Amino acid sequence: MPNKRPLSPTAEDCRPTAKARKRSRSPTGNPHLAFSASASLTEKPPAFQQPTQLISFSYTPERVLEFTDSALRYFVDPPRNAQLSHAYDRWERRPEGRARIDGLLCALSAARAKRHPALLAGFGVVAWRGVITRILTAPYEEREGWDLNVMYVDGVLYFEEHLSEARLREKNDIEPRHRIQTYFGYAFESYCTSDSPGATNVPQTPGDPPGWGGDVNTNVQWCSVVRTKLGDTRMVIGGEVDCVRGKYTGATDTFVELKTSLVIRGPHDEVKFEKKLLKFYMQSFLLGVPEILVGFRTPAGQVTTTQVFKTVEIPRLVRGKPHAWDPAVCLRWGGAFLDFLQAHVKGRPATDVWRVRFTPGTGVELRVLDAAEVKDVVAEEERVGFLPREYWEDVMPKEVKETEASSG
Repeated sequence: MPNKRPLSPTAEDCRPTAKARKRSRSPTGNPHLAFSASASLTEKPPAFQQPTQLISFSYTPERVLEFTDSALRYFVDPPRNAQLSHAYDRWERRPEGRARIDGLLCALSAARAKRHPALLAGFGVVAWRGVITRILTAPYEEREGWDLNVMYVDGVLYFEEHLSEARLREKNDIEPRHRIQTYFGYAFESYCTSDSPGATNVPQTPGDPPGWGGDVNTNVQWCSVVRTKLGDTRMVIGGEVDCVRGKYTGATDTFVELKTSLVIRGPHDEVKFEKKLLKFYMQSFLLGVPEILVGFRTPAGQVTTTQVFKTVEIPRLVRGKPHAWDPAVCLRWGGAFLDFLQAHVKGRPATDVWRVRFTPGTGVELRVLDAAEVKDVVAEEERVGFLPREYWEDVMPKEVKETEASSG
């Protein structure tokens, strides 16, 4: 099998100059950042700073955000041969909706109000971890495209995932086979976590198996918000954390990510799993999660074995293989992507909403939304673009708000 080179941006596409902006256009006339297999893979990637936790918060079973650790879970060893289909009929599944950034902004505002020292130097990007994972893994994505909404407000890029109505219906109406596979991951989390450190899960309902940690309710989440840095760009990233090992220290050093994957039965399965490790790695890397526990399961959902992966060691597992991926390529692309966006959105009205569309194997295209499209993003809510109006009022300089009011 020939060595497959990753797609990465050309030097010309990465330069945020007027000349590059003029030449980097898609057939539609919109700015475009392209991949090119001929780009140098030896250029030093931008440095990525170890994440520092700013604040944590919980979502309750009623999906209420509170600044407590009520939803924090603690790691316990799962029982042997755990059956992941258990209590599937009792799953309280939160419907898929617009991927709003509101909870993250609420937490960021709370951290700023406390004058957290990690925020004193400012920041240039705010996004959920899933969005940054999509961006950084794009050079290796072969099938799934994505759309992001972007705003540039007072020197900060804000991102949210854009889901069309058709895509939302598709995510909510998934076929039964895919639905139960999704549930398997949540059930594994139940077997692997407890509500107090050092505890042993005791079944609460007749018929529950040993080690069952409680029925799945996907409204409940414990989230961490971190500050990190890619190159010269300071970033605030938020994401769900599955559990901590031992004592919660207020830092990321005891975080644990939990994953499931099909049992590896041969070379083909091994290749599939090692490709999947890229997203496992990047999700944990971005929040400073040091370890990932993978439960290998049968197609019917029985866990046959588990394995711990140290996040920093994962890239070595694929290095030199035909299907290898390289985090340096991801970071180079991420730096180029942010430079590209800033080059085109700086100097434009802060109320503009931009749409970034990624096409696998090609790159990204950027365009500003028209009034009708912005109205769809706002969705009859109290917002400026996709930002809650209250947050907008809090962060915008007075003169900019007055300009907006007079132009309206």
